Amino acid sequence: MAGNREEFDVVVVGGGPGGSTLAALVAMRGHSVLLLEKETFPRYQIGESLLPSTVHGVCRLLGVTERLAQEGFTHKLGGTLRWGANPEPWTFAFSVSKKTAGATSHAYQVERSKFDKILLDNARDKGVEVRERCNVNDVLEEDDRIRGVRYTDEDGERHEVSATWVVDASGNTGNLYKRVGGTREYSEFFRSLALFGYFENGKRLPPPSSGNILSAAFKSGWFWYIPLSDTLTSVGAVVRREDAARIQGDREKALADLIDECPMVKDMLADATRVTEGQYGQLRVRKDYSYHNTVFWKPGMVLVGDAACFVDPVFSSGVHLATYSALLAARSINSVLEGLVDEKAAFTEFEARYRREYSVFYEFLMSFYDMHVDESSYFWSAKKVTKNTHTELESFVELVGGLSASEFDLNDAEAAAERFRSRSSEFAGAVDDLVEGGEKSMVPLFKSSVVRQAMEQGAQEQTRALLGDDAEQEAPMLPGGLIASQDGLLWHVPSGA
Repeated sequence: MAGNREEFDVVVVGGGPGGSTLAALVAMRGHSVLLLEKETFPRYQIGESLLPSTVHGVCRLLGVTERLAQEGFTHKLGGTLRWGANPEPWTFAFSVSKKTAGATSHAYQVERSKFDKILLDNARDKGVEVRERCNVNDVLEEDDRIRGVRYTDEDGERHEVSATWVVDASGNTGNLYKRVGGTREYSEFFRSLALFGYFENGKRLPPPSSGNILSAAFKSGWFWYIPLSDTLTSVGAVVRREDAARIQGDREKALADLIDECPMVKDMLADATRVTEGQYGQLRVRKDYSYHNTVFWKPGMVLVGDAACFVDPVFSSGVHLATYSALLAARSINSVLEGLVDEKAAFTEFEARYRREYSVFYEFLMSFYDMHVDESSYFWSAKKVTKNTHTELESFVELVGGLSASEFDLNDAEAAAERFRSRSSEFAGAVDDLVEGGEKSMVPLFKSSVVRQAMEQGAQEQTRALLGDDAEQEAPMLPGGLIASQDGLLWHVPSGA
């Protein structure tokens, strides 16, 4: 077996957005990459609402921007929400203001079967060896370093492949992540279940918001309502985990009952029919349990996307975190393979930036949930994190403990509780200003520090992808840290460091 073992610079496990993004970005630097995917694309996947940083940042670096535009995906200018103290729905736009709305102030609602195949085909075009219907069984390890993988192909034949780096991009259901060490820590705050399906001929919001995702809070949780085409809509209810028996029994009745509880979504679906055939024909249940691994990498292996962490789906951050982490890991792999940066420095930078991005979305979403007012609802009273025990706050302090103290200014659970009270109130005030002012832009929301943090890195990657060598050189994120190259594919040690 060893004598016939293939050799690659990198083996990527999983062909979703994280895996295909990393594979392409490494191959673009001339390195040999093998991508192993257990399914055949196109295949069904949830997580259909994208953020602008994915479309205009990472996808531009990948060279698929025009391909996405040609596909005809629904344009998403922002979000519309029935959320918070105001009983009326409110809308924000991705454009900083009406005056600056332009080519990069939108994202897409995508059918993931189509979007993911575009990214995987692009990886092939960039020189990646893609093998579908291949199941990775384990990694090869020697002297405490991961040195390749064992996999079984569609004919049941077993193979071994040597690699300098193995990337686990296999999502939240695989077990390969355990080989980096550490544990998977689950959030007590974000432990929900989602019941979802697809409908034809549901209503659309009035223009120009007709392509927006609608997130509507109701007594038992919240709904997403995502227009995937002129007629097809993804509809899902997120409820507390204690309602598992309710939604895993008669799913058809459970979804109908939940729709009846939410007048806004009920009205949107008044003339709609549920899709009952094809890839969208079944009602599905997914555990939306947020978690993060205590370790993101070890010598020879790195985790990206849901293999490393996942946070609640309310702000559509799943594909963003997957592709952003893939970009960070690709920079580290490229830099180490090319002898530009020490391995430990490169992957310490990867992990610090990835944890920071996860943590700012985590804090943003906790503040987002905390501002919703429904004292009579068990679901929403349980989301008042600052009224609960400090277990979750202590977990958050632990999560961001290795990051910049000046940025997060946390030292214990009491400090975290006060921070969340303040920032949730600040966020709610920014929403009130947006609603009262009638301005559909990001300007009022930028008054909230959790919103600014959540948008910061995505905006930076958009600017780099758009301007390339003309973009301003970034400063290190952390003291003694690295900076990205102008083309976004490498790390550099700052001059004078």
